[in-house]
Amino acid sequence: MTDKLTAAERATHLTPLLDKGWAPVERADAIARTYVFDDFVHAFGFMTRVALEAEKMDHHPEWRNVYATVEVTLTTHDAGGLTMKDIALARRMEALV
Repeated sequence: MTDKLTAAERATHLTPLLDKGWAPVERADAIARTYVFDDFVHAFGFMTRVALEAEKMDHHPEWRNVYATVEVTLTTHDAGGLTMKDIALARRMEALV
């Protein structure tokens, strides 16, 4: 099982993601971000690239796609909150966008 982030890890690893548009989720130990693309094809292409990476990482996002918008929430359910898996996937998403 993966451990939840400590206060020190949150300060170190979450701040750069918050600066890129990620935000804490109210009433949950999770982070979320909305990506807006030019059109559906670009949004779906992003989701496809992320899906391939997520599968390799064995860590999958909660997400929703409507036309050119992709809404993402990250948390590690079996740990009951944010872990380094979420940080790693969020970083990878930022690299892929």
